[in-house]
Amino acid sequence: EIAEFERMNRALVDKNYELIRVTSVFYPVMELMIGLAVVIVLLFGGRQVIQNSISLGDFVAYNMYLGFLTWPMIALGWVVNLFERGRASMQRLNYILDAPAEVNDEPGVAADFAVEGAIEFRNLSFSYNGEATLRNISLSIAKGKTVAIVGSTGSGKSTLVQLIPRLYNPPPNSLFIDGMPIERIPLETLRRSIGFIPQDTFLFGETIRENIAFGVESASDADVRRAAAISRIQGDVEEFPGKYETMVGERGITLSGGQKQRTAISRAVVRDPRILILDDALSSVDTYTEEQILHELKQVMRNRTSILISHRVSTVKEADEIIVIESGAIVERGTHAELLARDGYYAELHRKQLLEEELENANARRGSSR
Repeated sequence: EIAEFERMNRALVDKNYELIRVTSVFYPVMELMIGLAVVIVLLFGGRQVIQNSISLGDFVAYNMYLGFLTWPMIALGWVVNLFERGRASMQRLNYILDAPAEVNDEPGVAADFAVEGAIEFRNLSFSYNGEATLRNISLSIAKGKTVAIVGSTGSGKSTLVQLIPRLYNPPPNSLFIDGMPIERIPLETLRRSIGFIPQDTFLFGETIRENIAFGVESASDADVRRAAAISRIQGDVEEFPGKYETMVGERGITLSGGQKQRTAISRAVVRDPRILILDDALSSVDTYTEEQILHELKQVMRNRTSILISHRVSTVKEADEIIVIESGAIVERGTHAELLARDGYYAELHRKQLLEEELENANARRGSSR
């Protein structure tokens, strides 16, 4: 893939070089031809006037009409050039727009199905690009419960939750929502019932309000402000000159990492979803802000199924059940206290983070004493 990418880039560079060479010749030649045309007209036309073949008025009129026609003809060439460029660009866009979706509604979907929030994985194994990512995952999450998933980077945590909104197709009869195989649930119904906050937050080059209310056409200003208050972004927004009408720039370039994540949390909350998924959505906020967000989210998560993915024990310790995944398989499960007593991966992670906090506090005290 890298070699193919480099080959295509080299081909693009070569084509651009060729275009530059043609352009560098085209415009001088065009100006030369215009000048030659004027000289030729003056020579032959002047001779015709001297020989009284045409009148001076006819000669002047002809030159004026020729001047009038010159620039429209040049403009026509430019228009043709722009049209060809646009056609080539449209072909590239159509290549993307016409690409068949990998995930579609299966025949015989339950059109009137309503999602309540119970989730079950039954011996689910999943491979991505031929590489086994998840192995024999069996997990049941009751409606309204909060489950946390922890594990090292690349262990399969994100892949597991991405199967729930069918960003990828799970194997048939391996993932169920309220007892219904997920492939039999209409995609629109399924995804409208899920609030998903990914690791890589994407914001559009629109206002903060439009980013929060994205996908919820009926969201009122009160709904947007309530969602912003829950994610603790409201205070920052109120300090902006335009408040909720502030443009955030493409991909939220004007916001910090923590502000972008909190805006994404607001976007998920305003949907009032039956299933709420936070995929390491608090990694860019400080511990104090994290505690405030989790406190507000408790009210939101009370009556809906919630899944938390995080590297921080402080984020997941209040969950009803904590799942530890390593190399695509579940290696530990239980409550915070049960996993600490088991003295496995989770307990080791807890000790490391306590040590990090102690070191940070010691450094802070040392810095303040100076």
